[in-house]
Amino acid sequence: MSFMRERHRYLFLRILEACNADCFMCEFALSRDTFRFSPEDFAELLPKARAAGVGYVRFTGGEPLLHRDVVELVRLGADAGMRMSLITNGALLPKLAERLAAAGLAQVIVSLDGASAETHDVYRRSPGMFDNGLRGLRAATRLGVLPRVNTVVGPHNYLEMPRLQQVLTEAGVQQWELSALKLDRTITYPDPGHVREVCDGLYSADPRRTLVPMGKRFYGDTPEEQERYFSRSQPPRASRPLCHVVDDVIYVDGKHGRMYACSCIPHRDGDDGPSGAPLREDGVIRLDTPVFREHAGFFRDHGPRLCSGCSTTAAAYSDDVARLGSVPPWRY
Repeated sequence: MSFMRERHRYLFLRILEACNADCFMCEFALSRDTFRFSPEDFAELLPKARAAGVGYVRFTGGEPLLHRDVVELVRLGADAGMRMSLITNGALLPKLAERLAAAGLAQVIVSLDGASAETHDVYRRSPGMFDNGLRGLRAATRLGVLPRVNTVVGPHNYLEMPRLQQVLTEAGVQQWELSALKLDRTITYPDPGHVREVCDGLYSADPRRTLVPMGKRFYGDTPEEQERYFSRSQPPRASRPLCHVVDDVIYVDGKHGRMYACSCIPHRDGDDGPSGAPLREDGVIRLDTPVFREHAGFFRDHGPRLCSGCSTTAAAYSDDVARLGSVPPWRY
């Protein structure tokens, strides 16, 4: 029986862990892991996702474009009525953009952390990534694919954000997420006031003329959020009393056969609570199982107090649902 709901759900699917980039902040840097989520597994998953109310699917990694069947996976999802998305470092996007668009890709997200090749390629320790990323974004835009950029911001690059805003605006990028750098140590900004001075303008720019970041400020919107961020390296999270993201998200770690109620939960550090749910029961893919609902319910109730690794878009998504009752597509 179909699962009727007012809002569509998002399925995030990690289809591999291999990656061709060497980003200093990422656990998958230069991974040569051999796991691949197969088209057969995706074909089994799709009707279960549709019955659970999923309307949007995003492939993550690793680097999804290293998957030899990524175009077929996009086609399978689009043929099943899903709006398909993927996040990439952009290295292979110029080569694959036309095939992906023809297969039905609706949105592409490229990770860009600097305003030029001279900085971004150093941060990502991967020559050519910046130029290929921008070329791929422009190609995707011409092909009717919604272009988005995700940027990880920290003390090393926050000064570049105003220039990156200009670059992305000129490139025709339609969505931009700034997320706080998260490492297994305290992130120190010598002068929080200077971060605000440099970056507040990013969010207050005229959206009719300039690309404005989605979500909350990466350092927080309220004095309380900013205090937690600058003193404890805790990025902004969903406001109390409830996190509404977990009602709308199923994140699947294909390699380990686990599912979570948010894409941030598998990467959180030091939080209590149930660690997801198995994707298969008795060898069969099952979503919205009692174990999954218990897991989601825990973070719905306790995430705004416990979570330490939320993204700016997830936090804003939850707050917008609480305030408005719904959120436009692809805002997370």
